[in-house]
Amino acid sequence: MGNVMVIFRVMPESTETDLEKIKTELLKLGSKKVETEPLAFGLNAVKAYFVVPDAEGGAEKLEESVKKIEGVSEAEITEVNRMLY
Repeated sequence: MGNVMVIFRVMPESTETDLEKIKTELLKLGSKKVETEPLAFGLNAVKAYFVVPDAEGGAEKLEESVKKIEGVSEAEITEVNRMLY
């Protein structure tokens, strides 16, 4: 069994939400990379990249942890890619 790359789009509660704090918390959860993604009208999302074992429920557990971060309105998995070594 290998690993998969899981990419999340994390939406802040408002345009006033501190995205740097959200990024820091995502890195603490084990994100390999975080970046800001402009959406519209001054609203930005955070794109977070995680590597997790290819096991049932792994990505969903991580999604629940991401949703619990203070300032996060919504988090969704946008991509899951099998890692090739």
